[in-house]
Amino acid sequence: MKRLLLSLSVVLFLSVSAFADEPQKFSPEKFQADMEQFITQEACLTPEEAAKFFPLLREMHKKQRAIQMQIKKECKIKPVDEVECKKCVQKRDVYELELKNIQQTYHNKFFCVLPASKVYDVIKAEDRFHRRAFKNWSQNKEHKDHQHKHQPKK
Repeated sequence: MKRLLLSLSVVLFLSVSAFADEPQKFSPEKFQADMEQFITQEACLTPEEAAKFFPLLREMHKKQRAIQMQIKKECKIKPVDEVECKKCVQKRDVYELELKNIQQTYHNKFFCVLPASKVYDVIKAEDRFHRRAFKNWSQNKEHKDHQHKHQPKK
């Protein structure tokens, strides 16, 4: 019996270790679901509130992503001269103001479906979620980078 348990433990450990070495792909769907669950819990949203709120949040994020993609596309390569650099920075400023306007517009929409105190809690919860996700990502990246540096060369 002990031998069986030991064998199963070793197999389980090796399976988990092998899985841990696999690079995990980012899943936007999982990220979204995890974020919504976190926000729901942290802001104490009822199922009814969540059903009204999250479509608005997703809509806001979709609009923000479109602007962020424009920034990335247009400011990807550093211009070669001062005039073009200035134009690029000014264009980026316009996009970032647009991002803030979108955020403000949607905050006002949030007030129509949630009390202001819960909108406040949602904003704080989303910030915490993103900070934790980034912290976890960077720790995982550092851990994987450290492992790759110390693996024997084949």
